[in-house]
Amino acid sequence: MAESLNAKVAALFIEPGCDKNAAKDEKARKKGCSKPLQPGAAAGGCAFDGAKIALQPITDVVHLVHGPLACEGNGWDNRHAASSGPVLYRLGATTDITETDIVMGNGEKRLYRALREIVDRYAPPAIFVYSTCVTALIGDDIDAVCRHATEKFATPCIPINAPGFVGSKNLGNKLAGEALLEHVIGTREPATSTPTDINILGEYNLSGELWQVKPLLEKLGIRLNACITGDARYHEVASAHRARVNMMVCSTALINVARKMEERWGIPYFEGSFYGISDMSDALRNIARLLVARGAATDLLTRTEALIEEEEKRAWSRLEPYRARLAGKRVLLYTGGVKSWSIVSALQEMGMVIVSTSVRKSTDNDKQKVKDLMGGDAHMVDSIPPREMYAQLRRGDADILLSGGRTQFVALKARTPWLDINQERHHAFAGYDGMVTLVRELDASLSNPVWADVRRLAPWEEEEGETDFDDEGVQALMPIA
Repeated sequence: MAESLNAKVAALFIEPGCDKNAAKDEKARKKGCSKPLQPGAAAGGCAFDGAKIALQPITDVVHLVHGPLACEGNGWDNRHAASSGPVLYRLGATTDITETDIVMGNGEKRLYRALREIVDRYAPPAIFVYSTCVTALIGDDIDAVCRHATEKFATPCIPINAPGFVGSKNLGNKLAGEALLEHVIGTREPATSTPTDINILGEYNLSGELWQVKPLLEKLGIRLNACITGDARYHEVASAHRARVNMMVCSTALINVARKMEERWGIPYFEGSFYGISDMSDALRNIARLLVARGAATDLLTRTEALIEEEEKRAWSRLEPYRARLAGKRVLLYTGGVKSWSIVSALQEMGMVIVSTSVRKSTDNDKQKVKDLMGGDAHMVDSIPPREMYAQLRRGDADILLSGGRTQFVALKARTPWLDINQERHHAFAGYDGMVTLVRELDASLSNPVWADVRRLAPWEEEEGETDFDDEGVQALMPIA
């Protein structure tokens, strides 16, 4: 099992579909995409965390974590991936390995008993079994246990070999994709197939974002065969190989799946975004164009343009009241991956100014798109230390910070508006309706009267002049990076 995992990791480090890897020499590619983590060092997301968040949105299966209780507690329900039906994916299932199990070698027995109990109690269409640092280090063979359980219980038991110590969260995303390719995709034929079937890869239906896009596809007669993995069903993913086109939403996570599906089943793919009006329209155009090229009726192109014109007109009429208030507002965007450029595009459509955008987890293609959107003076950063971010916001370099929850306290201590743009958010920002929601939330945050109150000088500051935090005070207030 260890040799097989090492081979998979090595292959992912030289993934030919990744522009970043293609630009490296052979020696650099072998070093991998990032420094491997140490066992237990889950800060920033380990490989197990990446695999779990990539696959957990498959809603009708049970996700069983083979390891200590804390591993499941760390990864359960951490992305607000919504379901339109089954809720088995929200079941916190773990083998709860203890020190006694490790010493006595009971790990594989506990795993088998857990699989039997899940089948008896829930009868799911499949069970996804995740290895963790502890069970991988002691050598539990989850592949063998899953094979035996699959035969014994007539239920697919899918091993996900992505223990946390093998690398970063992004590597775990790709290892999850490899597990789908090896054990799931192509194992079942769809009940029906049409010339307009598509898959969407790397979309997780965070806060229901997929549901703002799917109705547009249905209006055009385009059938979403499988979303991998947002609001997905096991049988949909298993029959994903019969789709005509793949749309890749987040290439840093599942580019290996898109490339191998093209090689094995001849399914072309393109990378697109659902954030912003122009990007949403371009996504619909590309889907229609590729479907027509693969045999769909040619009138799909005309109907797509008509729908785009109608939706854009409706969206801009709803956005117009916000344009004057948001134009010229400066944004510090601290995110990564596809959002590093797709959110830039959305904000620029409202006349907002991007002070800088982080490009953590972004591919070279993502970075090039940022340059194309922001011009030659594009300010891209890999990461910003909390002290420096605080100083920028305190100086007033930006009017608002858009980031994930871990950096919100930097903005709040700098008395600067903040909006959650990461996976923990509670609002859906995809599609035309999502753009309206994003702009409305931006306006609400910027115009909140609380900022005038917290920036007002205290009586003793008015008398003596405002004093800022000294270095020690700033350091004490900063969250751990």
